[in-house]
Amino acid sequence: MDRYDMLLSPAGVDQLREALTAARYTSSGIAERLGSRATSGLARNDFRAALRATMDRDPLATLIRLFVCGQTEPEAAVRAALAPLPLAEALAGGLVEPYGDGLRQGVDLEPYGDNWWVLSDVPASARPGRPLPPDHVLGIGGASTTLLGATIRRPVATALDLGTGSGVQALHLTEHARSVTATDISDRALRFAATTAALNGYRWELLKGDLVAPVAGRRFDLVVSNPPFVVGPGTATHSYRDSGRVGDGIAAELAAAAPDLLTEGGTMQYLANWLHVAGEDWGERVAGWFTGTGLDAWVVQREVAEPMAYVDLWLTDAGEAPDPDRIAAWLDWFDAHKVEAIGFGLISLRRGGHDDPVVRVEDLRQQVQPPMGEQIAAWFDRQDWLRARDEDRLLATRFRAADGLRLRQEAAMGDEGWVVDRQVLVMSHGLRWSEEVDPLVLALVGGANGQVPLRDQLAVLALAHDVPAEDLAEAAGPIVAHLVERGILVPVAD
Repeated sequence: MDRYDMLLSPAGVDQLREALTAARYTSSGIAERLGSRATSGLARNDFRAALRATMDRDPLATLIRLFVCGQTEPEAAVRAALAPLPLAEALAGGLVEPYGDGLRQGVDLEPYGDNWWVLSDVPASARPGRPLPPDHVLGIGGASTTLLGATIRRPVATALDLGTGSGVQALHLTEHARSVTATDISDRALRFAATTAALNGYRWELLKGDLVAPVAGRRFDLVVSNPPFVVGPGTATHSYRDSGRVGDGIAAELAAAAPDLLTEGGTMQYLANWLHVAGEDWGERVAGWFTGTGLDAWVVQREVAEPMAYVDLWLTDAGEAPDPDRIAAWLDWFDAHKVEAIGFGLISLRRGGHDDPVVRVEDLRQQVQPPMGEQIAAWFDRQDWLRARDEDRLLATRFRAADGLRLRQEAAMGDEGWVVDRQVLVMSHGLRWSEEVDPLVLALVGGANGQVPLRDQLAVLALAHDVPAEDLAEAAGPIVAHLVERGILVPVAD
């Protein structure tokens, strides 16, 4: 691996690991020490119970007060908690820093499960009134957690984390990739990532550069990225947030780069924001990014924000004081480009080697069954299954309705009683799709018990509805394919 300087020396990293392990500074160790009430309070940034439970300042108590509750602690207590790491090295590496009559955290040292620790900069919430510096390195946040849950976790030989930051995505890649490469444009981020990797006993190839530049000419089985996706006029003030690209150019740029990054069968997944422009269909606009790439693409929009709320969100995120001129310039850019809203979501791409790549862009705002990565992998599997079936093979397949499928009906009172005017199939698990269906499709799904081929099902329905069986079979093909893609109809293996 290209060695990047760490926050601590290699020996210091080993000593820090020893200290954290001995103290049981892990998620379960903290929960056991604090109890359920204090632990739940931490999630709400309510530290009162945790501080009462850690008054004795043994090593674990000191580490909790220092790195979880953000307290200033006596130098002697910090020295004892970090031993055998010399306090002088902890200070030189910025792990802790003098403050008032004691020491406080200089970085965020977060226990991540029972096996890992993640090092990053202290979040804005822990330093009220102090804006984040331009090279601030994020820890584990909402966006990174979203990507973690959405990543397909099948074993691969090579994996790439574009814009690794503190190395959160790379940690998870290590569990199912034989080798991990991580890049970032920020020297500071790479120092944090190098320290995170070493602290957890891993070796990653760490490369500096903008987006795909450090890995030009190389291919990977899996690429993930939580890039600086914030959209706007291209002003770059914070490397974790701003790419310097105008509009949503970074998302389109990653789409264009994907074909040359992926091995055959390889997958790329990244978070993105995109513009909703007046007079344009946002889905068609985003779908255009994948024209000519030869990649299967599935884009899901999880959230939509209006411009004012979007600007407020990102200025607050960086701890920036309200700046009327900055806000006005950002909003004026949105107005000049007819931006009505900004979408947030996930882009999943696959190099499947097909002449007819599938591109889907759609809203997916409902809660889904975690982990979403399994749902995305299954979606690509269903695309492969459908590609391998011509009309005859589809008609010869036996289907069953998905487990937990529910029917919701809406009815209006008419002259002769209730009249059903809307019927919706709802999946109670997986991606939890809702699909409005007509009576014929409802009968098709209702009769799908895995016992008879689709051709026989359609013959019965054709007879019942007095339509030619050939016409019904022709019309049913795209409908059945859509229901299979959604996971509502499940093929039964022979």
